[in-house]
Amino acid sequence: MTADSTEAPSARRRPTRMAAGALSRFRYREDSSDSDGTKDSSSVKIKKEEYDSEDDVHVPQDRDNDSSLSELSLDSDDEAAAPKRKSRARVTSTRTTKSKTTITTISTYTAPAGKRKRAATTATAVTVLPTRKKRNGVAATDSAKNEDPELEDRIRAKREIKDEEDDDASRVLAATAKRASPRKARKPARVITTKVKREGDNDETTTTHVEPPTDWELFYNLVMEMRQPGGAAANAAVDTMGCERLAQASASPRDRRFHTLISLMLSSQTKDTVNAVAMERLYTELPAHKPGAPVGLNLDNILAVDPVLLNQLIWQVGFHNNKTKYIKQAAIILRDQWEGDIPSTAEGLMALPGVGPKMAYLCLAAENGWNRVEGIGVDVHVHRITNMWGWQKPGSPQAKTPESTRLSLQSWLPKEKWKEINWLLVGFGQAVCLPQGAKCGDCTLGLRGLCRAANRKKVNEGRKRRIELGEDIEDFVKNEEVKDEEIKEENEL
Repeated sequence: MTADSTEAPSARRRPTRMAAGALSRFRYREDSSDSDGTKDSSSVKIKKEEYDSEDDVHVPQDRDNDSSLSELSLDSDDEAAAPKRKSRARVTSTRTTKSKTTITTISTYTAPAGKRKRAATTATAVTVLPTRKKRNGVAATDSAKNEDPELEDRIRAKREIKDEEDDDASRVLAATAKRASPRKARKPARVITTKVKREGDNDETTTTHVEPPTDWELFYNLVMEMRQPGGAAANAAVDTMGCERLAQASASPRDRRFHTLISLMLSSQTKDTVNAVAMERLYTELPAHKPGAPVGLNLDNILAVDPVLLNQLIWQVGFHNNKTKYIKQAAIILRDQWEGDIPSTAEGLMALPGVGPKMAYLCLAAENGWNRVEGIGVDVHVHRITNMWGWQKPGSPQAKTPESTRLSLQSWLPKEKWKEINWLLVGFGQAVCLPQGAKCGDCTLGLRGLCRAANRKKVNEGRKRRIELGEDIEDFVKNEEVKDEEIKEENEL
Protein backbone atom coordinates (compact mmCIF):
# COMPACT_ATOMS: atom_id res chain seq x y z
CA MET A 1 0.00 0.00 0.00
CA THR A 2 1.47 3.35 -1.00
CA ALA A 3 1.39 6.64 0.86
CA ASP A 4 -1.15 8.07 -1.61
CA SER A 5 -3.67 5.33 -0.83
CA THR A 6 -3.38 5.91 2.94
CA GLU A 7 -4.02 9.64 2.62
CA ALA A 8 -7.03 9.27 0.34
CA PRO A 9 -9.61 8.34 3.05
CA SER A 10 -8.68 11.30 5.24
CA ALA A 11 -8.84 13.64 2.24
CA ARG A 12 -12.31 12.37 1.37
CA ARG A 13 -13.53 12.81 4.95
CA ARG A 14 -12.25 16.37 5.18
CA PRO A 15 -15.25 18.01 3.40
CA THR A 16 -17.59 16.08 5.69
CA ARG A 17 -15.82 17.32 8.81
CA MET A 18 -15.89 20.89 7.47
CA ALA A 19 -19.64 20.68 6.82
CA ALA A 20 -20.25 19.24 10.31
CA GLY A 21 -18.21 22.05 11.82
CA ALA A 22 -20.28 24.63 9.94
CA LEU A 23 -23.47 23.06 11.31
CA SER A 24 -22.16 22.98 14.89
CA ARG A 25 -21.90 26.75 14.88
CA PHE A 26 -25.70 26.94 14.66
CA ARG A 27 -26.23 24.59 17.61
CA TYR A 28 -26.04 25.29 21.30
CA ARG A 29 -26.96 23.64 24.56
CA GLU A 30 -29.38 25.17 26.99
CA ASP A 31 -27.54 26.66 29.91
CA SER A 32 -28.61 26.39 33.52
CA SER A 33 -30.99 29.33 33.20
CA ASP A 34 -33.11 27.38 30.75
CA SER A 35 -33.78 24.63 33.27
CA ASP A 36 -35.39 27.22 35.59
CA GLY A 37 -37.82 28.23 32.87
CA THR A 38 -36.01 31.41 31.87
CA LYS A 39 -34.46 32.28 28.51
CA ASP A 40 -32.46 35.17 27.16
CA SER A 41 -34.78 37.64 25.48
CA SER A 42 -32.30 38.31 22.66
CA SER A 43 -32.42 34.76 21.40
CA VAL A 44 -34.98 33.55 18.97
CA LYS A 45 -36.99 30.47 19.74
CA ILE A 46 -37.34 28.11 16.85
CA LYS A 47 -39.68 25.23 16.98
CA LYS A 48 -38.13 21.94 15.91
CA GLU A 49 -40.22 19.00 14.90
CA GLU A 50 -39.45 15.54 13.74
CA TYR A 51 -40.72 14.24 10.48
CA ASP A 52 -41.30 10.71 9.30
CA SER A 53 -41.12 11.70 5.66
CA GLU A 54 -38.71 13.77 3.65
CA ASP A 55 -41.59 15.59 1.94
CA ASP A 56 -42.96 17.17 5.12
CA VAL A 57 -42.24 20.86 5.47
CA HIS A 58 -42.96 23.13 8.41
CA VAL A 59 -42.80 26.93 8.25
CA PRO A 60 -43.11 28.71 11.61
CA GLN A 61 -45.51 31.64 11.47
CA ASP A 62 -44.71 33.57 14.68
CA ARG A 63 -41.44 35.18 13.57
CA ASP A 64 -40.33 38.67 14.38
CA ASN A 65 -40.08 40.86 11.26
CA ASP A 66 -36.80 42.39 12.44
CA SER A 67 -34.96 39.07 12.83
CA SER A 68 -31.82 38.52 10.72
CA LEU A 69 -29.79 35.59 9.55
CA SER A 70 -27.20 36.07 12.32
CA GLU A 71 -29.87 35.67 15.03
CA LEU A 72 -31.16 32.30 13.83
CA SER A 73 -30.30 29.28 16.03
CA LEU A 74 -31.42 25.70 16.51
CA ASP A 75 -32.49 24.09 19.84
CA SER A 76 -31.68 20.45 20.41
CA ASP A 77 -31.46 17.92 23.26
CA ASP A 78 -28.64 15.51 23.99
CA GLU A 79 -27.21 13.76 21.03
CA ALA A 80 -27.95 10.50 22.77
CA ALA A 81 -31.62 11.40 23.04
CA ALA A 82 -31.85 12.43 19.39
CA PRO A 83 -34.05 10.21 17.23
CA LYS A 84 -32.41 7.66 14.91
CA ARG A 85 -34.34 8.77 11.85
CA LYS A 86 -33.96 11.73 9.60
CA SER A 87 -34.91 15.10 11.05
CA ARG A 88 -35.38 18.37 9.25
CA ALA A 89 -35.83 21.95 10.33
CA ARG A 90 -36.84 24.86 8.13
CA VAL A 91 -36.73 28.47 9.21
CA THR A 92 -38.21 31.39 7.31
CA SER A 93 -37.63 34.97 8.28
CA THR A 94 -39.20 38.09 6.80
CA ARG A 95 -37.70 41.53 7.01
CA THR A 96 -39.57 44.58 5.76
CA THR A 97 -38.20 48.04 5.16
CA LYS A 98 -39.65 51.13 3.48
CA SER A 99 -38.03 50.31 0.17
CA LYS A 100 -38.18 46.51 -0.05
CA THR A 101 -39.21 43.26 1.62
CA THR A 102 -36.69 40.41 2.08
CA ILE A 103 -37.68 36.80 2.78
CA THR A 104 -34.84 34.52 4.01
CA THR A 105 -35.16 30.74 4.33
CA ILE A 106 -32.72 28.46 6.25
CA SER A 107 -33.08 24.68 6.01
CA THR A 108 -30.92 22.08 7.80
CA TYR A 109 -30.59 18.34 7.50
CA THR A 110 -29.31 15.81 10.08
CA ALA A 111 -28.30 12.30 9.06
CA PRO A 112 -29.54 9.25 11.03
CA ALA A 113 -27.40 8.03 13.93
CA GLY A 114 -24.85 5.36 13.19
CA LYS A 115 -24.12 6.62 9.70
CA ARG A 116 -21.49 8.95 8.51
CA LYS A 117 -22.34 12.46 9.64
CA ARG A 118 -23.36 14.77 6.87
CA ALA A 119 -24.93 18.19 7.00
CA ALA A 120 -26.24 20.59 4.44
CA THR A 121 -27.30 24.15 4.85
CA THR A 122 -29.38 26.10 2.29
CA ALA A 123 -30.05 29.81 2.35
CA THR A 124 -32.49 31.52 0.00
CA ALA A 125 -33.19 35.24 -0.15
CA VAL A 126 -36.06 36.73 -2.15
CA THR A 127 -36.45 40.47 -2.56
CA VAL A 128 -39.90 41.85 -3.34
CA LEU A 129 -39.93 45.35 -4.72
CA PRO A 130 -42.79 47.61 -3.69
CA THR A 131 -45.57 48.31 -6.13
CA ARG A 132 -45.73 51.71 -7.75
CA LYS A 133 -48.78 53.71 -8.64
CA LYS A 134 -49.09 55.22 -12.11
CA ARG A 135 -50.80 58.52 -12.62
CA ASN A 136 -50.77 60.15 -16.06
CA GLY A 137 -47.74 58.09 -17.03
CA VAL A 138 -45.68 59.13 -13.93
CA ALA A 139 -44.71 56.39 -11.45
CA ALA A 140 -43.97 57.26 -7.81
CA THR A 141 -44.35 55.70 -4.36
CA ASP A 142 -46.17 57.37 -1.52
CA SER A 143 -43.05 57.26 0.66
CA ALA A 144 -40.96 58.95 -2.04
CA LYS A 145 -43.51 61.72 -2.43
CA ASN A 146 -43.62 62.31 1.33
CA GLU A 147 -39.85 62.26 1.74
CA ASP A 148 -38.89 64.29 -1.38
CA PRO A 149 -40.95 67.47 -1.95
CA GLU A 150 -38.95 68.31 -5.09
CA LEU A 151 -39.96 65.01 -6.66
CA GLU A 152 -43.58 65.77 -5.90
CA ASP A 153 -43.23 69.18 -7.59
CA ARG A 154 -41.71 67.57 -10.69
CA ILE A 155 -44.52 65.03 -10.81
CA ARG A 156 -47.10 67.80 -10.52
CA ALA A 157 -45.41 69.76 -13.33
CA LYS A 158 -45.42 66.69 -15.59
CA ARG A 159 -49.12 66.18 -14.88
CA GLU A 160 -49.88 69.78 -15.80
CA ILE A 161 -47.96 69.46 -19.08
CA LYS A 162 -49.78 66.20 -19.82
CA ASP A 163 -53.13 67.84 -19.11
CA GLU A 164 -52.31 70.73 -21.47
CA GLU A 165 -51.36 68.31 -24.24
CA ASP A 166 -54.57 66.37 -23.68
CA ASP A 167 -56.56 69.62 -23.89
CA ASP A 168 -54.89 70.54 -27.21
CA ALA A 169 -55.50 67.08 -28.62
CA SER A 170 -59.13 67.09 -27.54
CA ARG A 171 -59.57 70.54 -29.08
CA VAL A 172 -58.22 69.36 -32.42
CA LEU A 173 -60.40 66.26 -32.32
CA ALA A 174 -63.47 68.31 -31.43
CA ALA A 175 -62.81 70.71 -34.30
CA THR A 176 -62.29 67.79 -36.65
CA ALA A 177 -65.54 66.21 -35.51
CA LYS A 178 -67.41 69.47 -36.15
CA ARG A 179 -65.79 69.92 -39.54
CA ALA A 180 -66.41 66.41 -40.73
CA SER A 181 -69.89 66.30 -42.15
CA PRO A 182 -71.59 62.94 -42.61
CA ARG A 183 -69.41 61.23 -45.18
CA LYS A 184 -71.16 60.44 -48.39
CA ALA A 185 -70.29 57.49 -50.56
CA ARG A 186 -67.77 58.90 -53.01
CA LYS A 187 -68.33 57.58 -56.50
CA PRO A 188 -66.17 57.96 -59.61
CA ALA A 189 -67.35 59.13 -63.00
CA ARG A 190 -69.83 56.61 -64.34
CA VAL A 191 -72.11 56.12 -67.31
CA ILE A 192 -75.81 56.26 -66.49
CA THR A 193 -78.24 54.61 -68.90
CA THR A 194 -81.91 55.48 -68.78
CA LYS A 195 -84.84 54.15 -70.78
CA VAL A 196 -87.57 56.55 -71.78
CA LYS A 197 -90.96 55.49 -73.15
CA ARG A 198 -93.13 58.14 -74.73
CA GLU A 199 -96.89 58.14 -74.55
CA GLY A 200 -98.51 56.45 -77.52
CA ASP A 201 -95.21 54.95 -78.59
CA ASN A 202 -94.41 51.35 -77.80
CA ASP A 203 -90.73 51.71 -78.52
CA GLU A 204 -88.35 52.68 -75.71
CA THR A 205 -85.53 55.10 -76.29
CA THR A 206 -82.29 54.66 -74.41
CA THR A 207 -80.26 57.66 -73.35
CA THR A 208 -76.85 57.65 -71.70
CA HIS A 209 -74.92 60.34 -69.92
CA VAL A 210 -71.80 60.45 -67.79
CA GLU A 211 -72.34 61.28 -64.13
CA PRO A 212 -69.42 63.32 -62.72
CA PRO A 213 -67.53 62.13 -59.64
CA THR A 214 -68.91 62.98 -56.24
CA ASP A 215 -67.84 66.39 -54.88
CA TRP A 216 -65.55 67.09 -57.82
CA GLU A 217 -66.42 70.80 -57.74
CA LEU A 218 -65.44 71.03 -54.07
CA PHE A 219 -62.04 69.51 -54.81
CA TYR A 220 -61.55 71.73 -57.84
CA ASN A 221 -62.42 74.95 -56.00
CA LEU A 222 -60.27 74.15 -52.97
CA VAL A 223 -57.24 73.46 -55.15
CA MET A 224 -57.93 76.67 -57.05
CA GLU A 225 -57.82 78.57 -53.73
CA MET A 226 -54.46 77.00 -52.91
CA ARG A 227 -53.10 77.98 -56.34
CA GLN A 228 -53.97 81.65 -55.86
CA PRO A 229 -51.30 84.11 -54.58
CA GLY A 230 -50.67 83.46 -50.91
CA GLY A 231 -51.97 79.91 -51.11
CA ALA A 232 -50.07 76.76 -50.26
CA ALA A 233 -49.61 75.85 -53.96
CA ALA A 234 -48.82 79.33 -55.28
CA ASN A 235 -45.61 80.14 -57.17
CA ALA A 236 -45.10 76.68 -58.62
CA ALA A 237 -42.47 76.09 -61.29
CA VAL A 238 -45.09 75.78 -64.01
CA ASP A 239 -46.26 79.35 -63.30
CA THR A 240 -43.01 80.86 -64.63
CA MET A 241 -41.25 78.06 -66.49
CA GLY A 242 -44.12 76.18 -68.09
CA CYS A 243 -43.76 75.21 -71.74
CA GLU A 244 -46.34 77.74 -72.92
CA ARG A 245 -44.41 80.55 -71.15
CA LEU A 246 -40.93 79.90 -72.58
CA ALA A 247 -41.47 81.45 -76.00
CA GLN A 248 -39.57 84.68 -76.63
CA ALA A 249 -41.88 87.66 -76.58
CA SER A 250 -39.73 89.52 -79.17
CA ALA A 251 -40.07 86.76 -81.79
CA SER A 252 -42.66 86.65 -84.54
CA PRO A 253 -45.95 84.76 -83.96
CA ARG A 254 -44.78 81.91 -86.20
CA ASP A 255 -41.48 81.63 -84.33
CA ARG A 256 -43.29 81.76 -80.97
CA ARG A 257 -45.45 78.84 -82.04
CA PHE A 258 -42.29 76.99 -83.04
CA HIS A 259 -40.74 77.81 -79.65
CA THR A 260 -43.77 76.38 -77.87
CA LEU A 261 -43.60 73.17 -79.92
CA ILE A 262 -39.86 72.68 -79.25
CA SER A 263 -40.29 73.33 -75.48
CA LEU A 264 -43.07 70.75 -75.35
CA MET A 265 -40.95 68.18 -77.18
CA LEU A 266 -38.10 68.74 -74.70
CA SER A 267 -40.38 68.66 -71.63
CA SER A 268 -41.14 64.92 -71.78
CA GLN A 269 -39.63 63.18 -68.71
CA THR A 270 -37.96 66.47 -67.74
CA LYS A 271 -38.58 68.98 -64.96
CA ASP A 272 -39.67 72.49 -65.90
CA THR A 273 -36.54 74.02 -64.37
CA VAL A 274 -34.23 71.84 -66.48
CA ASN A 275 -36.32 72.41 -69.58
CA ALA A 276 -36.09 76.18 -69.13
CA VAL A 277 -32.26 75.99 -68.98
CA ALA A 278 -32.11 73.96 -72.19
CA MET A 279 -34.40 76.41 -74.00
CA GLU A 280 -32.26 79.33 -72.88
CA ARG A 281 -29.18 77.69 -74.39
CA LEU A 282 -31.00 77.26 -77.71
CA TYR A 283 -31.98 80.93 -77.66
CA THR A 284 -28.42 82.11 -77.11
CA GLU A 285 -26.06 79.43 -78.50
CA LEU A 286 -27.79 77.94 -81.54
CA PRO A 287 -25.70 79.17 -84.51
CA ALA A 288 -27.18 81.01 -87.48
CA HIS A 289 -27.85 79.04 -90.63
CA LYS A 290 -25.94 81.60 -92.77
CA PRO A 291 -23.77 84.61 -92.18
CA GLY A 292 -25.72 87.66 -91.16
CA ALA A 293 -28.76 85.67 -90.04
CA PRO A 294 -29.94 85.99 -86.43
CA VAL A 295 -28.61 83.55 -83.85
CA GLY A 296 -31.10 81.62 -81.82
CA LEU A 297 -34.01 79.22 -82.05
CA ASN A 298 -35.91 79.20 -85.33
CA LEU A 299 -36.78 76.66 -88.00
CA ASP A 300 -33.94 77.59 -90.39
CA ASN A 301 -31.25 77.32 -87.70
CA ILE A 302 -32.60 73.93 -86.54
CA LEU A 303 -32.49 72.64 -90.12
CA ALA A 304 -28.89 73.78 -90.56
CA VAL A 305 -27.42 72.82 -87.18
CA ASP A 306 -25.29 69.70 -86.86
CA PRO A 307 -27.07 66.98 -84.80
CA VAL A 308 -24.01 66.56 -82.58
CA LEU A 309 -24.03 70.24 -81.61
CA LEU A 310 -27.79 70.19 -81.05
CA ASN A 311 -27.40 67.16 -78.80
CA GLN A 312 -24.77 69.00 -76.77
CA LEU A 313 -27.05 72.00 -76.31
CA ILE A 314 -29.93 69.95 -74.92
CA TRP A 315 -27.94 67.31 -73.02
CA GLN A 316 -29.63 68.20 -69.67
CA VAL A 317 -33.08 66.98 -70.68
CA GLY A 318 -34.17 63.37 -70.45
CA PHE A 319 -33.66 61.15 -73.51
CA HIS A 320 -31.78 63.95 -75.28
CA ASN A 321 -30.41 61.56 -77.96
CA ASN A 322 -33.90 60.59 -79.13
CA LYS A 323 -35.16 64.16 -78.86
CA THR A 324 -32.33 65.39 -81.09
CA LYS A 325 -33.47 63.01 -83.85
CA TYR A 326 -37.17 63.90 -83.36
CA ILE A 327 -36.48 67.66 -83.59
CA LYS A 328 -34.46 67.32 -86.78
CA GLN A 329 -37.11 65.09 -88.39
CA ALA A 330 -39.98 67.37 -87.30
CA ALA A 331 -38.21 70.42 -88.71
CA ILE A 332 -38.03 68.78 -92.14
CA ILE A 333 -41.77 67.90 -92.03
CA LEU A 334 -42.70 71.47 -91.05
CA ARG A 335 -40.65 72.86 -93.95
CA ASP A 336 -42.01 70.46 -96.54
CA GLN A 337 -45.64 69.97 -95.47
CA TRP A 338 -46.64 72.98 -93.38
CA GLU A 339 -44.85 75.88 -95.09
CA GLY A 340 -42.54 76.43 -92.14
CA ASP A 341 -45.32 76.70 -89.52
CA ILE A 342 -46.65 74.19 -87.01
CA PRO A 343 -49.84 72.19 -87.76
CA SER A 344 -53.10 73.79 -86.68
CA THR A 345 -54.86 70.56 -85.73
CA ALA A 346 -54.28 67.97 -83.04
CA GLU A 347 -53.98 65.22 -85.63
CA GLY A 348 -51.34 67.16 -87.58
CA LEU A 349 -49.31 67.80 -84.44
CA MET A 350 -49.51 64.17 -83.29
CA ALA A 351 -48.23 63.10 -86.73
CA LEU A 352 -44.90 64.73 -85.92
CA PRO A 353 -42.23 62.41 -84.44
CA GLY A 354 -41.96 62.68 -80.65
CA VAL A 355 -45.30 64.51 -80.21
CA GLY A 356 -48.14 62.86 -78.27
CA PRO A 357 -51.69 63.86 -77.32
CA LYS A 358 -50.63 65.88 -74.28
CA MET A 359 -48.18 68.01 -76.30
CA ALA A 360 -50.63 68.44 -79.15
CA TYR A 361 -53.54 69.71 -77.01
CA LEU A 362 -51.29 71.94 -74.89
CA CYS A 363 -49.72 73.45 -77.99
CA LEU A 364 -53.12 74.15 -79.51
CA ALA A 365 -54.46 75.76 -76.31
CA ALA A 366 -51.35 77.83 -75.49
CA GLU A 367 -51.48 81.57 -75.99
CA ASN A 368 -48.19 81.31 -77.85
CA GLY A 369 -49.68 78.46 -79.86
CA TRP A 370 -52.97 78.52 -81.71
CA ASN A 371 -54.95 79.52 -78.57
CA ARG A 372 -57.67 77.04 -79.41
CA VAL A 373 -58.97 74.39 -76.95
CA GLU A 374 -59.71 71.00 -78.46
CA GLY A 375 -58.77 68.66 -75.62
CA ILE A 376 -57.19 68.30 -72.20
CA GLY A 377 -53.45 68.01 -71.84
CA VAL A 378 -53.01 65.20 -69.33
CA ASP A 379 -49.50 64.71 -68.00
CA VAL A 380 -48.26 62.58 -65.09
CA HIS A 381 -49.51 65.04 -62.46
CA VAL A 382 -53.05 65.23 -63.82
CA HIS A 383 -53.17 61.46 -64.29
CA ARG A 384 -51.83 60.72 -60.79
CA ILE A 385 -53.89 63.24 -58.81
CA THR A 386 -57.26 62.61 -60.46
CA ASN A 387 -56.89 58.88 -59.95
CA MET A 388 -55.79 59.45 -56.35
CA TRP A 389 -59.01 61.38 -55.76
CA GLY A 390 -61.04 58.57 -57.27
CA TRP A 391 -62.36 60.50 -60.26
CA GLN A 392 -61.75 57.37 -62.33
CA LYS A 393 -62.73 53.99 -60.97
CA PRO A 394 -59.62 52.30 -59.55
CA GLY A 395 -58.48 49.42 -61.71
CA SER A 396 -60.77 50.33 -64.57
CA PRO A 397 -59.52 50.90 -68.13
CA GLN A 398 -60.18 54.64 -67.66
CA ALA A 399 -57.51 54.80 -64.92
CA LYS A 400 -54.68 52.90 -66.60
CA THR A 401 -53.00 55.43 -68.89
CA PRO A 402 -52.90 59.24 -69.24
CA GLU A 403 -54.73 58.95 -72.55
CA SER A 404 -57.59 56.95 -71.01
CA THR A 405 -57.73 59.50 -68.17
CA ARG A 406 -57.99 62.28 -70.74
CA LEU A 407 -60.92 60.64 -72.47
CA SER A 408 -62.65 60.06 -69.12
CA LEU A 409 -62.18 63.68 -68.02
CA GLN A 410 -63.42 65.06 -71.33
CA SER A 411 -66.59 63.00 -71.03
CA TRP A 412 -67.89 64.95 -67.99
CA LEU A 413 -65.65 67.94 -67.17
CA PRO A 414 -67.07 71.26 -68.47
CA LYS A 415 -65.18 72.44 -71.53
CA GLU A 416 -64.38 75.86 -70.05
CA LYS A 417 -62.11 74.06 -67.56
CA TRP A 418 -60.21 71.97 -70.10
CA LYS A 419 -57.45 74.53 -70.52
CA GLU A 420 -56.81 75.48 -66.90
CA ILE A 421 -56.99 72.02 -65.33
CA ASN A 422 -53.48 71.22 -66.53
CA TRP A 423 -52.05 74.40 -65.03
CA LEU A 424 -54.11 73.84 -61.88
CA LEU A 425 -53.09 70.26 -61.09
CA VAL A 426 -49.50 70.48 -62.37
CA GLY A 427 -48.79 73.38 -60.02
CA PHE A 428 -50.59 71.60 -57.18
CA GLY A 429 -48.53 68.48 -57.80
CA GLN A 430 -45.28 70.46 -57.90
CA ALA A 431 -45.85 72.55 -54.76
CA VAL A 432 -48.01 70.47 -52.39
CA CYS A 433 -49.05 67.03 -53.61
CA LEU A 434 -45.60 65.82 -54.61
CA PRO A 435 -45.12 62.18 -55.67
CA GLN A 436 -42.50 61.82 -52.91
CA GLY A 437 -42.76 63.79 -49.67
CA ALA A 438 -46.24 65.24 -50.12
CA LYS A 439 -47.00 68.23 -47.86
CA CYS A 440 -50.30 66.93 -46.52
CA GLY A 441 -50.10 69.26 -43.50
CA ASP A 442 -50.37 72.28 -45.85
CA CYS A 443 -53.12 70.85 -48.05
CA THR A 444 -56.65 72.04 -47.42
CA LEU A 445 -58.04 68.75 -48.67
CA GLY A 446 -56.02 66.83 -46.11
CA LEU A 447 -56.82 69.21 -43.25
CA ARG A 448 -60.53 68.82 -43.93
CA GLY A 449 -60.35 65.05 -44.18
CA LEU A 450 -61.36 64.96 -47.84
CA CYS A 451 -58.25 63.26 -49.23
CA ARG A 452 -58.15 59.56 -48.46
CA ALA A 453 -54.48 59.31 -49.45
CA ALA A 454 -53.35 62.00 -46.99
CA ASN A 455 -50.71 61.15 -44.39
CA ARG A 456 -52.56 61.34 -41.06
CA LYS A 457 -49.46 62.23 -39.07
CA LYS A 458 -48.68 65.19 -41.32
CA VAL A 459 -52.30 66.31 -41.23
CA ASN A 460 -52.37 66.35 -37.41
CA GLU A 461 -49.11 68.30 -37.32
CA GLY A 462 -50.57 70.83 -39.76
CA ARG A 463 -53.67 71.29 -37.61
CA LYS A 464 -51.52 71.88 -34.52
CA ARG A 465 -49.47 74.48 -36.40
CA ARG A 466 -52.62 76.35 -37.31
CA ILE A 467 -53.69 76.39 -33.67
CA GLU A 468 -50.25 77.65 -32.57
CA LEU A 469 -50.43 80.44 -35.16
CA GLY A 470 -53.73 81.55 -33.64
CA GLU A 471 -55.97 80.30 -36.41
CA ASP A 472 -59.24 78.97 -35.08
CA ILE A 473 -60.25 75.85 -36.91
CA GLU A 474 -63.82 76.13 -35.66
CA ASP A 475 -64.25 79.60 -37.23
CA PHE A 476 -62.64 78.26 -40.39
CA VAL A 477 -65.25 75.52 -40.47
CA LYS A 478 -68.09 77.97 -39.90
CA ASN A 479 -66.94 80.07 -42.87
CA GLU A 480 -66.90 76.95 -45.01
CA GLU A 481 -70.44 76.10 -43.96
CA VAL A 482 -71.60 79.63 -44.83
CA LYS A 483 -69.97 79.40 -48.28
CA ASP A 484 -71.60 76.03 -48.88
CA GLU A 485 -75.00 77.43 -47.92
CA GLU A 486 -74.54 80.41 -50.26
CA ILE A 487 -73.62 78.12 -53.13
CA LYS A 488 -76.71 75.98 -52.47
CA GLU A 489 -78.96 79.06 -52.39
CA GLU A 490 -77.52 80.30 -55.69
CA ASN A 491 -78.13 76.94 -57.28
CA GLU A 492 -81.71 76.90 -56.01
CA LEU A 493 -82.34 80.38 -57.44
